[in-house]
Amino acid sequence: MKTRFVLINTSHAGNVGAAARAMRVMGFDDLVLVAPRWPDVLTREETVQRASGALDVLERARIVATLDEALDGMSYLCATAMTPRDFGPPTFTPREHLPALAQSPHSVAFLFGSERFGMSNDDVYRCHAALTIPTDPQFGSLNLAAAIQVIAYEWRTALGGFRSVRAEPVEAPLADARAVAGMLAHWERSLVEIGFLDPAAPKKLMPRLNQLFNRSRLTPEEIHILRGVAKSMAEAAAKAKP
Repeated sequence: MKTRFVLINTSHAGNVGAAARAMRVMGFDDLVLVAPRWPDVLTREETVQRASGALDVLERARIVATLDEALDGMSYLCATAMTPRDFGPPTFTPREHLPALAQSPHSVAFLFGSERFGMSNDDVYRCHAALTIPTDPQFGSLNLAAAIQVIAYEWRTALGGFRSVRAEPVEAPLADARAVAGMLAHWERSLVEIGFLDPAAPKKLMPRLNQLFNRSRLTPEEIHILRGVAKSMAEAAAKAKP
């Protein structure tokens, strides 16, 4: 199953190397960094040393400017967030959620926030699920690479160990995260045009719609239909104006 690990605004080069090592021992090699602190983080000495030989992961890794770029081609997003967000996706432990996900046709991205601040609310809102790792309530802080190791292990276990690495999807492909985000932006503009959404007081309408569409498991064809609906709403609103 296609799997990607996405690190957002990583500030410590050593954590990137350690993340590559954690992924490699579990058989994963798709690593994308979103706007890391160091533009040359993939080749810094500390990164290479902490990778402990997982150089193939670093060589394949990509640095991108935005989360949209990092999620291109991925259809199911898992946030890693210790604290559940209001109006955010449902929160599960990895062991609760990943076995069922492993049986789906999705391409899966695991998102990790910065070492200091974790994931932003907006980034969590666009995810289908939030994963929280059970820890001692008196000391729940996990190092970034340690969290990646736990998630990578649980995901590999859910996939059946190394015997299921080449399992093929059995259902129709789903729309990727970029397509869903583009459709939501189109809907937001149209909802403003018809007066349903007040941009000055949007409340939580768009995060709620985001979660609704995530639960719908949209296909690319359904994205086109929903964009057509948004276009028709905007056109009808324009004709109704005096």
